[in-house]
Amino acid sequence: MKARRYAYYPGCSQKGTAVEYEMSARAVAKELGIQLVDVEDWSCCGSTPAHTVDHLLYGALAARNLAIAERMKLGTVVTPCPSCLIAFKSALAMAQNAETLEELNELINLPFKGTITAKSLLQVIFEEIGVDVLAEKVEKPLTGLKFAPYYGCILTRPPGLAQFDDAENPVSMDKILAALGAEVPDFPFKTECCGAAFGLSRRDIVQTLSAKVLEMAEAIEADALVVACPLCHQNLDLRQDQINSYRGSRREMPIFYITQLIGLALGFSPKDMGMDKHAVSSEDVLKKWEANLKERTE
Repeated sequence: MKARRYAYYPGCSQKGTAVEYEMSARAVAKELGIQLVDVEDWSCCGSTPAHTVDHLLYGALAARNLAIAERMKLGTVVTPCPSCLIAFKSALAMAQNAETLEELNELINLPFKGTITAKSLLQVIFEEIGVDVLAEKVEKPLTGLKFAPYYGCILTRPPGLAQFDDAENPVSMDKILAALGAEVPDFPFKTECCGAAFGLSRRDIVQTLSAKVLEMAEAIEADALVVACPLCHQNLDLRQDQINSYRGSRREMPIFYITQLIGLALGFSPKDMGMDKHAVSSEDVLKKWEANLKERTE
């Protein structure tokens, strides 16, 4: 498979609370012939809070990283994080205005043209690799497992910026999971908000919204939720104990990154995919998967 080269921006979460996302993203990308070339000296994109303080500052934080990526002359910068992606897309949209572009250049003191393309890693895998190629490369199918794909509120929104999948009923992760052999039931809450960055300032919001997502996943009898966003994972996994206390439940729902499950199906071990780093144990799901694989070979 011919390698596809992209500038790669990991984002802050990938170096902290979402290190397993980073591990699995890099491993899966390499296996699929996607060459991720690191953006040097990258800095925070501003994520969700910056635009509430100053919209131009928000654009400048993202523009600085985009300017560095433009110098790499690879045409596209890829990030696994939807929040980072929307920050980049917002800065690129701002750059279409000549006056704003000039202001951004003055703020970052770097030449920024706004000509680079920004995509999520999920989009690259889905659109440029494709589910047919994924299906062909599966070594250990996820047969017998039922997953609820949870896209969250910004992976496909706002549609004018995201320009990926359907804003209200996205199907990219559904189709990828199906190609890996998993059962993918209809999940009505796939684009509902989990509370995003309110985990510290307004825990009540996160508990209320995330509880609804978990309850719907339980209602459709999913073995686990699947996400492509570190903020979603942080709320649903790291804060699940708080959420369960709020809703009076002891039931645990494992939360996987989509790249972890792709890697698992391609033959990587659970440890390679960082599955031992979750707050909510994925041991029962992995045991079920291993039993299903054993049954298939007997």
